[in-house]
Amino acid sequence: MSELVTFGETMLRLSPSGSERIETAGEFEVRAAGAESNVAIAAQRLGASATWLSKLPESPLGRRVAAELDQYGIDADPVWTTEGRQGTYYLEQAGKPRGTNVIYDRENAAVTTAEAEEFDLEVIRNAEVFFTSGITPALSATLEETTATLLEIASQNGTTTAFDLNYRHKLWSPSEARETLKTLFENIDVLVVAGRDARNVLDLEGDARELAETLGSEYDFETVVVTRGAEGALAWHEGEFHDHDAYETDTVDPIGTGDAFTGAFLARRIDGDDVSSALEYGAATAALKRTIPGDIAVVTKAEVESVIGEQTSDISR
Repeated sequence: MSELVTFGETMLRLSPSGSERIETAGEFEVRAAGAESNVAIAAQRLGASATWLSKLPESPLGRRVAAELDQYGIDADPVWTTEGRQGTYYLEQAGKPRGTNVIYDRENAAVTTAEAEEFDLEVIRNAEVFFTSGITPALSATLEETTATLLEIASQNGTTTAFDLNYRHKLWSPSEARETLKTLFENIDVLVVAGRDARNVLDLEGDARELAETLGSEYDFETVVVTRGAEGALAWHEGEFHDHDAYETDTVDPIGTGDAFTGAFLARRIDGDDVSSALEYGAATAALKRTIPGDIAVVTKAEVESVIGEQTSDISR
């Protein structure tokens, strides 16, 4: 059985090269992309065994997703179905003033029909950590129920539950998200949330320290991690604060940075590291991810520790 089990949608990401516009592109690069599979892979790269649960269409596109995830060493264990389709998204990257634009094409995706009883629930009961994100319950009423059920099963069986709020404004409004997510909090031990989402979605006020303490105290979380982008991350754990700055990095592709952070953080906690050390690994993995094209943090533990030790150079000889 895997130490970490994650549950959620993985899409196919189609990107034109460079800063090409989608409407004029002649070619698209194709990669698998999904918050929960990104977290599983980052955790596996940092030493934790990981399983990704989902539902995929029995089609060339569904098999494309599974094949790519398999190559990263995680146990990709989806339910296969002949109903529904493979979700995709298109990513157009550019600097200011255009910025980066994401266009989702995921309606009627197979994963939106996934129900708890379709999965081998023993893998969740026997895991050390079960992880999902706020993206998953936003995708359908069925997934809202399934997410709640899986978190409850994990919690009742002593599996630590971890959840990244991961708000997406193209999926639901702040008020819709707040209403649903608060119903999940009673079965969540570790909450990861961007400071902006704590303010805009959960309707809280204050700096990262105040946000973390308020959330931890009000909802009885064991750990609250507030991410602050270029300013790093702060954690509240059992009444104590831990803080870590972001590492300097050149950005090639920012997508998946938060997932890399979370996967590394969870992996190191699973391995027995304290919260401060796990934050350190998370920050270093996030910095490395920003140098890598695609959503996935293709890193090694040695590379992460090199960043932590500040032994990096521009050329590896």
